[in-house]
Amino acid sequence: MIVVTGAAGFIGSNIVAGLNARGRTDILVVDDLRDGRKCLNLADLDFADYMEYDEFLACLGDVSQPWVIEAVFHQGACSDTTEWDGRYVMENNYRYSRSLLEYCAAREIPFIYASSASVYGGGEIFVEERRHERPLNMYAFSKFAFDQYVRASHERLAHTQVAGLRYFNVYGPRESHKGKMSSVAYHFHNQIGESGECRLFEGSDGYPDGGQRRDFVYVKDVVEVNLWLFDNPSVSGIFNCGTGRSQTFSDVADAVIAWHGRGEKRFIPFPEELVGRYQSFTEADLSALRNAGYTAEFSTVEQGVPDYLDWLARQSS
Repeated sequence: MIVVTGAAGFIGSNIVAGLNARGRTDILVVDDLRDGRKCLNLADLDFADYMEYDEFLACLGDVSQPWVIEAVFHQGACSDTTEWDGRYVMENNYRYSRSLLEYCAAREIPFIYASSASVYGGGEIFVEERRHERPLNMYAFSKFAFDQYVRASHERLAHTQVAGLRYFNVYGPRESHKGKMSSVAYHFHNQIGESGECRLFEGSDGYPDGGQRRDFVYVKDVVEVNLWLFDNPSVSGIFNCGTGRSQTFSDVADAVIAWHGRGEKRFIPFPEELVGRYQSFTEADLSALRNAGYTAEFSTVEQGVPDYLDWLARQSS
């Protein structure tokens, strides 16, 4: 059995879809469905069992459970970057992850988990090294803290695959439940439908209007990296998961406008509350991932966005 935590979420549900595409349905999906709308992300997918996240953790020590776990894709977390309740975030993102890792390590079960590029904070060097990491919010700190724990436990975990993926700006199918935390591609798509214009921030940090740059990575490519790690259990480490090239917010808006065949861009004032807390530039350094043996190419915005909007159109038809 394969376990996917956060399975009703954005990346987790896409991993389940990727496993289904391989013919795997022996999947235990784990999540917190207090927000029941997330169940729609699993409605077209196949799996063997469902558990709430706290129920799953409590069951790990139950020797009567019939599970033989082949691997764990740990995607579950509080992903709201505006959440400042530190105890809540650390309980859900750090302590839960640590408990699950220790269970897997004791049984040599491959453990592939979601980290985040947010650990780099406002820096402009995105290499998986401690000197480049300085989180700016609780979400980023919780991911940073768990990466630190994994690093400190490296020798003890030598016989277990433990791989963390620092996701950059992921966009694609099954993200609509995220609301304000959904990707700009999703928001631009809705804005064109509602008003015929994409709203972008005016220039900041020396970047022109709409010129702030992020590493926008299509979720289908993110799934491929996860499945590659699953196929290569000898690979451990913390790896960036982005395209390796930054593109502007205007590039995303242009791709959305091109797909719709109409629309324009409107620039709005940069919010004061984001000054000093905003990443104006991200770009994954893929050296570690490439050196580990991953060779597949990543979609550009011009390739990924129309594929995503085609998917959204099929869902609404």
